[in-house]
Amino acid sequence: MAANNWMSKSGFFLAGAGIGAVVALLFAPKSGKETRRLIVRTAEEGRDYVATQGKELRRQAEDAVGKSREFVAKQKDRLAEALKAS
Repeated sequence: MAANNWMSKSGFFLAGAGIGAVVALLFAPKSGKETRRLIVRTAEEGRDYVATQGKELRRQAEDAVGKSREFVAKQKDRLAEALKAS
């Protein structure tokens, strides 16, 4: 639950930072062509960052699922041994 709350807050922070960056670029004293190039470059960097974070999240989820399966298997074995003993 706490991890979900942290991710939600960090998501809102990143979205706000991205919107702020775009607004700042739009009001920057550069030509339209330069500003558009900068916006495209920044968007590509953001896309790459989100993709990297998505892959990391997926890896962490897969690790958690693997650990959960191991835990369930151990508990299942313990229960089977306890039932045999009684």
